[in-house]
Amino acid sequence: MLKQLALVSAIVTLAGCSTISDWFADEEELEIRRLEPIDAQFQPELIWDRDIGHGVDHYFSRLRPAVAYDKVYVANRHGDVRALDKETGKRVWARDFSIERDRGFLGSIFLFWTSGISAKISGGMTVVADTAYLGTEDGLVYALNAETGETKWQTDVRGEVLSAPAVDSGIVVINTGAGSLLGLSAADGQELWRYDTEVPPLSLRGISNPVATNGGAIVGTPTGKLQVNILESGLVAWEQVIATPSGATELERIVDIDSQPIVFGGTVYTISYDGTLAAVELRSGRVVWKREYASYQSVALVGNALFVVDNGSNVYAIDRRNGVELWSQGRLKGRNLTGAEPMGEYIVIGDNYGYLHWLEQATGTIVARFELGDDDEDEAVYVTPVADGNTVYATTRDGVIAALRVAP
Repeated sequence: MLKQLALVSAIVTLAGCSTISDWFADEEELEIRRLEPIDAQFQPELIWDRDIGHGVDHYFSRLRPAVAYDKVYVANRHGDVRALDKETGKRVWARDFSIERDRGFLGSIFLFWTSGISAKISGGMTVVADTAYLGTEDGLVYALNAETGETKWQTDVRGEVLSAPAVDSGIVVINTGAGSLLGLSAADGQELWRYDTEVPPLSLRGISNPVATNGGAIVGTPTGKLQVNILESGLVAWEQVIATPSGATELERIVDIDSQPIVFGGTVYTISYDGTLAAVELRSGRVVWKREYASYQSVALVGNALFVVDNGSNVYAIDRRNGVELWSQGRLKGRNLTGAEPMGEYIVIGDNYGYLHWLEQATGTIVARFELGDDDEDEAVYVTPVADGNTVYATTRDGVIAALRVAP
């Protein structure tokens, strides 16, 4: 009997601990959700919004819209790809890349059973020279006519395409989750070269968006290196260690560079997940300076200021010339912020609760916000917004794309 009482007592004690732990977790979540009032300097205006369906759900994705040729190009994970008029949001063309399946008798009756299997679109959108490029987790890369949506070519690169393609000098650079960097012909998708790198046993889900410029393909690697390949041949021009693994476990040794490098004035800027922001000379690979900031989001550059959103959702401005911190903003900490997008005198950032925030570039002061979602993680702004003049385009996890304008 005493043993039974002791067992019941232990169960009640454990249940109580779990309840207290959950209570503290709920309190912390409520504190993160609770936004402090701001002294708003302007009110962004919603111009239009469209539901393209499905979205990316809860999958990891950097499926960012692209603005070109007076259109907004957008896709969802399931396979819907659309070009929208950037002023009105009206559909110009649409494609469905979901995989057709046997509908059966009932499927021929109920239309909602006929949408097909997800195409797993995960890399894109990139629009260059009248062509829209995107890739999938199944390793397919598509080139579409930017005016009509018709397929120019498709090819299988045998690796998950989790980042946006880069295009320069008639070569499409593809970075895959399998550790392969490829150069494809922009004319027909033919593989011109392939360079394979080591992938550690444990790494982040995302990979670095490549940059193609100055005759080189520049990319960060899961092993903490910045790498430059010659664009025509794929041969390595140089590679530089930015972050070195340390720690006893594979989790502690993650040093991925998932951000897209920035090239400006002969210098490459990059940041690693484990805590290194670096400026590297483009020609030689020599490190100019390093500072301790950790992020998997891409860094933004305006003038002499780099804008960094770190792993804890703190925002910083850093002098690109010497790495000196200009300001920091911690009022959005814990909100799982996107990267920062320059927009006029501001940067705009999305968060996990459906909000967009405008910060002054000069001071980091939060000067405006807009609730695009409904304080719900299904309506999170999951990827860095895209600015075009005084308009910003943002997407949510559940498949809504919206255009918001700020008065000049």
